[in-house]
Amino acid sequence: MRGILFVPALIVLTLCSCAPNVSPDSYGVGAVGNVNRAVKGTVVSARKVNINGTNSGAGALAGGAAGGVAGSAIGNNGRTNAIGAIGGVVAGAVIGATIEEAATKQTGMEYVVQTENGALLTVVQADDTQLAEGQKVIVLYGARSRVIPDNTSH
Repeated sequence: MRGILFVPALIVLTLCSCAPNVSPDSYGVGAVGNVNRAVKGTVVSARKVNINGTNSGAGALAGGAAGGVAGSAIGNNGRTNAIGAIGGVVAGAVIGATIEEAATKQTGMEYVVQTENGALLTVVQADDTQLAEGQKVIVLYGARSRVIPDNTSH
């Protein structure tokens, strides 16, 4: 029985490590050596936003497997064990998908930046480096765009 309780805890830990990294301070290995376009601008709007969690199916798969194992222990013969396993798979899949979405949900910041040529750009990123309205920034374009403080203008 202790092994059955260990599986949901393992699912949660695994899914928490799968949360997408939306920090402007982090790059994937594939971004190393790539040239990105950068434009200067000013933050005209900054607001907190919710970044929905992922629903990749991994949570449903892991939850379904754990539920099937746990459900198969119900009953005292092959038929009731099979019915318990099927019910466990369905319930476990629903619970696993819900856990995955909750575990990967994040908060972030939405920045609207007016570039020096007057264009408005919107970028959503992690809220670990908050920028203020009126702050001079640089928008980096790439596979993942990001807004960083402009330390070149004094």
